[in-house]
Amino acid sequence: MHPSKSRCAISISIRARWFRLRLCDVSGVHVALLFVFLTAVLALISPPNLVSQSKKASTRPVQLDRGIQWRRDRATGELHPLTAGEGEAGTSSEMATNPRALRVRTQMVAVTCIVSSADGTAVTGLGRDDFRILDDGAVRPISYFDASTEPASIALVVDASPSVLRDSEEMKRAAEALIQSLAPLDQAAVVDFSAHTYLLLGFSDVREQIRRAVARVDVRELLGDTGGSNIYEAVYLAAYDLFPGRKGRKAILLLTDGQDSGLGLTLDPASTVPGPGRTVDRLTFDDVARILADEDIQVFAVSTENRPAVMTQEWLAAHENTTLVNPSARRLGIPPYTLYLAELVRRAGGQLYFLRESETMADAFRRIAEKIRAEYTVGFSPAEAASSGGASPGWHRLSVAVIDQPNTRVSHRAAYYVAVP
Repeated sequence: MHPSKSRCAISISIRARWFRLRLCDVSGVHVALLFVFLTAVLALISPPNLVSQSKKASTRPVQLDRGIQWRRDRATGELHPLTAGEGEAGTSSEMATNPRALRVRTQMVAVTCIVSSADGTAVTGLGRDDFRILDDGAVRPISYFDASTEPASIALVVDASPSVLRDSEEMKRAAEALIQSLAPLDQAAVVDFSAHTYLLLGFSDVREQIRRAVARVDVRELLGDTGGSNIYEAVYLAAYDLFPGRKGRKAILLLTDGQDSGLGLTLDPASTVPGPGRTVDRLTFDDVARILADEDIQVFAVSTENRPAVMTQEWLAAHENTTLVNPSARRLGIPPYTLYLAELVRRAGGQLYFLRESETMADAFRRIAEKIRAEYTVGFSPAEAASSGGASPGWHRLSVAVIDQPNTRVSHRAAYYVAVP
């Protein structure tokens, strides 16, 4: 017999004999107290591995897109990824199996912001009165403000498709640099993808678990995962499966070359939304942007490609209030796949980096971690805008500024979405 099991059996025997000897001369209350006390003692001397084994993180990848069928609600336009056995979107079956369907919609729009100085350093120490928020161009009173130091939830979404084979080790070193820069209570999850999307680790604050999960990202293992590289589906599924119900600051760190083969994206803005001539029940770029806005998740994208000459930080800042997706981008020499990474960051808030232009990725990722820790959240109620039509269904443009500090830049999501009631 295992020594720990022997100790457990002996303790049970002793407890039973002692209990029978004393039962005749104690009251019912005393019996109850003694039972509670002895149960606690037994728990303390029981084999510790019985508890620890149940808490060990699974080491087997979970395929997040297994059996998924996309269904768009014809009334609201919202997309629902349903797995095998679930009913049509909005049915009782979907409500029973999809936790997001049971979520109560908030009456406040919360906007996470990163405030940076001219040299890119995060600006800290600001208060509610330092911010101004505009909803479709109209100033709204700030009803919520938080400069919290709550732990952050960061999902590392790493491209493991054949097109990034030459950069895969450098991407893993970049992810390791971020892990080293996390605050002690920050949590990270790890997802990799090629044609399919795999969860390697759910949110954890155990650094060794996170490092082991990143080490398991292996392009060669997914060479047989044919069907292209579904970047934006991976981002959508990470947001959909990992973030609902999480509080505090939320971010996705996406490491990829940007060459998505799943959404059929072109420089025509119509390719970002469902429309005539295209299957309605499919994921679109607009759906990805919508779920990131819905969960207030910022995106820090790291491209393994070269930065287009025109795409400076100044150029991106000058275009932050208008879509980057238009045919004129071709004349600027911007590859569509890089343009869409920039558009994703523009819509969600965050920043776009290029792997090869940094002397040390450790410095770049340390700055990312610092910016996440220095985020502010400002909020307002869209119901207050109902008289002016501001709470109508659809997208609504957001703008957040810091008052009387002209040399600062505020990064935040570009819009929020109101679903059809």
